[in-house]
Amino acid sequence: MDEIDASQLTEERPVENTDTQLKAVLEAIVYVTDEPLSAQQMAAALERPIDVVKRLLDELVAEYAAPGHGLSIREVAGGYKMATKAEHHEAVRAFVKKLTPPLKLSLAALETLAVIAYKQPVTTPEIMDIRGVQGASVLQTLLDRKLIAEAGRKNVVGKPILYKTTKDFLVQFGLKDLTELPTLKEFEELGRLSVSEAESEAEPSPQAELPLETSEASEAPPAENA
Repeated sequence: MDEIDASQLTEERPVENTDTQLKAVLEAIVYVTDEPLSAQQMAAALERPIDVVKRLLDELVAEYAAPGHGLSIREVAGGYKMATKAEHHEAVRAFVKKLTPPLKLSLAALETLAVIAYKQPVTTPEIMDIRGVQGASVLQTLLDRKLIAEAGRKNVVGKPILYKTTKDFLVQFGLKDLTELPTLKEFEELGRLSVSEAESEAEPSPQAELPLETSEASEAPPAENA
């Protein structure tokens, strides 16, 4: 048996690894782009040979065509596009319709929820002292939506009720625990952006829409990048 030259194996492995990595990058690019990109565009952007990029894209098309994939990669308008397979449209549409609609909070509710999240457990007088306005109705809204809950009473005169955030709060905001809360500065920026978006929609009263896990639920057909 002829001896195998170890140097040849060493030279071949990086090529295989490079192709695997490049294919993964191409898959990610096709997924995140809204408009179909041609093989030439991707090759130029990645500074890779067009024949290599085209070969790997064709491999991705073939792989996603298998029955085990709910998505497909196909050539559309001279470029490559990822989309849900037609045979699954009805099932996906029915699922989306059953999702909880996006949760919208007023700016007052957003501010109150932020105070509770960062200062919990906290009482109504303490919340009003921080915000500088009355907010009993806002608290009730947050309670009704199960974003906050009572956490006993504070051992002071009058024994006011303490409030804390709930498990539903973590679920709605996609947080593992309270340590994943954004900084106050980031939270304030989120509020400003949300209010700006609401004002641009010319709503009667500003609504702050939070980036919840269910925020993509709608009755529209499934997006092609879903």
